Amino acid sequence: MTGCQQQKPAAPAGAGMQGMPVRTVAVSMAPVAQASEYVATIKSRKSATMQPQVDGRLTLIRVKSGDHVKAGQALMQIDPERQVATVESQKATERQKKALYDYNVTEDERQRKLFEAGITSRAVYDQAEQSFANTKADYEAAVAQRKTAEEQLAYYTIRAPFAGVVGDIPVHVGDYVAPATMLTTVDENKDLEAYIYIPTERSAEVHTGLDVELMDNSGKLLEKTKIDFMSPQVDPTLQGILVKAPVHTPLETLRTAQMIKARVIWSNTPMAVVPVLAVMRQGGHLLAMQTQVTLGDTVENNYSVIAGLKAGDKVIVSGTQFLVNGMPVIPLGG
Repeated sequence: MTGCQQQKPAAPAGAGMQGMPVRTVAVSMAPVAQASEYVATIKSRKSATMQPQVDGRLTLIRVKSGDHVKAGQALMQIDPERQVATVESQKATERQKKALYDYNVTEDERQRKLFEAGITSRAVYDQAEQSFANTKADYEAAVAQRKTAEEQLAYYTIRAPFAGVVGDIPVHVGDYVAPATMLTTVDENKDLEAYIYIPTERSAEVHTGLDVELMDNSGKLLEKTKIDFMSPQVDPTLQGILVKAPVHTPLETLRTAQMIKARVIWSNTPMAVVPVLAVMRQGGHLLAMQTQVTLGDTVENNYSVIAGLKAGDKVIVSGTQFLVNGMPVIPLGG
């Protein structure tokens, strides 16, 4: 014989289990920064590439990379021997032209007096005047050529255009240099800027005034600043948009061409922040319920929650390794 037996409904998950003491906290709303991190390069607003204005053999390098120099300080010396000879030759030519000019000054005055006394003809006097004018022009040209040669002589000494820090020096004593040769750079290590390249897919979001956090390679915050320049063009090589942000960190901390981290803050949106998984009330009983959430960035020791929780929900912050879904819990406070 067979009989019929009514099937009992399945016991809910966690039935018969003793409540486990847990600590809870209320879900709260807090502004969470939506940000992206990029590599930034520190550059000076005032920077000069040192190139010679003459060619010749490099005979002396007076500085080394990283030296702090004053405006007008001599950095390098190019062999000036050939130009010194040119200057001396121009001086000799100038003296020769000066002697002839001085003679014609006297001769012109003498011919004028003779002409006024009726001793010489007008043609003779005019000839003396012409000779005087020619020698005067020759002498003035010689003076100008001598001054030009002396000015060029100064080009053989490379001097700092302003106070700053010497960059890399790729040349060596004995190298032959020309106006196209890069000798070094001088950067004024103040009024610094952070150069940041933003990907083109963010072009609709980037604008001046965006907050930027500058950090060293260990993640330490150096300073907070704002974007004050945005290039109207896309860099064809990097396919990014150049933005700049002023840097006010002390000079001892940052140097020109140094690479650091830059965190661009797109927005600060109020979001639920929780330290662990959520707990929900069901049927008047407190049960540990596993809830699927979408996490955002971290805020100190908390996760930001994009979806899955709302303000006022309770989350368990202790004993999570012993919990199972639907397990009764007894809040200890919070």
